[in-house]
Amino acid sequence: MKLDGVTASSEIAPQGAPPVLRRMWTWAAAHAVDDFYQGLVPASVPYFVLERHYSYVAASGLTLAATLGSALPQPLIGIAVDRLRLPRLAATGVLLAGAGFALSGAADSYAAVWILLLLSGLGVAMFHPAAGKAARQAAGDSVTGMSVFAAGGSVGFFLAPVLAVPVLNAWGVEGSPVFLPPAILAAFVLARAAGRRQADASAVAAGPDQWWPFAVLTVISVVRSAVFAAVATFIGLYWIGHLGGSRTLAGAALACFLGGGVAGTLAGGRLADRIGQVRTVQLGAALAVPMLIGLRLAPGPLSPLPFAALVGLALNIPFAVLVRLGQDYLPARPGTAAGVTLGLGVSVGGLLTPVFGLAADAQGTPLVFTLLCFVPIAAFMLGLFLTPASAAGRRS
Repeated sequence: MKLDGVTASSEIAPQGAPPVLRRMWTWAAAHAVDDFYQGLVPASVPYFVLERHYSYVAASGLTLAATLGSALPQPLIGIAVDRLRLPRLAATGVLLAGAGFALSGAADSYAAVWILLLLSGLGVAMFHPAAGKAARQAAGDSVTGMSVFAAGGSVGFFLAPVLAVPVLNAWGVEGSPVFLPPAILAAFVLARAAGRRQADASAVAAGPDQWWPFAVLTVISVVRSAVFAAVATFIGLYWIGHLGGSRTLAGAALACFLGGGVAGTLAGGRLADRIGQVRTVQLGAALAVPMLIGLRLAPGPLSPLPFAALVGLALNIPFAVLVRLGQDYLPARPGTAAGVTLGLGVSVGGLLTPVFGLAADAQGTPLVFTLLCFVPIAAFMLGLFLTPASAAGRRS
């Protein structure tokens, strides 16, 4: 059998043997570049606030723009990926994601910045369904393998503040064109690979679609991403405005949060291969509550840093599992499932960011993190309604 153009021999174990993982690294690297541009948006928000004097609501509107661009088109793009051959869609998406953000800092008006970030989000939307389908074919039955692909996105988010802070400290938001080259390189590599890759329809097993558990899973993904987007957007402002930290320390807090997310994504895949996907989703939601409480109550600019990492870890434990389980629920529609869980579900959570922005404008960022302590409870309660995917919907 061929998986994403690579012959799968009988020596490849379904539990995630090294050849399976090697096939995942190409897509993980591309995912890292794509989500790097998503991560640059929250990393740059404090600089737009401080340099352009945007309000908290206007700042959260920048996250909203990127979210709208990446969220609304995802289901339609996922359907198109399942029905049509679009071999260079992922490459085009990465290039648009990078170009949109690179030009945003050079724009003069808020409206222009907003539109460019919207286009950047659209590029992200073009990448995820195609890449998610190809990654599922390469991963086989290994949730750990799928977690490598998902962790690529988390790595991109992690690298964004690490690389953004020195650039933005030196040149401000007008230095954003510096971040364009990775998109050009990734688009070139993916476009060349698309000419050689042959997708095999037999790599995806047909089976009954389980729409009810898929709907529940989608809502869980939205709840998880709402918390993730709010923390990523406001953690820097919380460190500066409430904890009295410097811009550099605020960037370090965001990096700790996103770095914990990388670890959580990889840990979630391994946990799912051992204790099951449904239990892993429930565990991640349950752990997020005490970690968020610890982040909110820890005093000073240094003591909350470990909790920032632990919050990222807990929130991302279910990340790859939600993507993989969604494809198990819709076995004949892996692109559509990825477009919803990896794209729409993750992005729609960001649509709630302006609500938290209103709370921050009214009573400051501490209220935002107080409210966030309660949100994961909804994800845990919904997780109790999940069931394992039917055996007919799994790939052999």
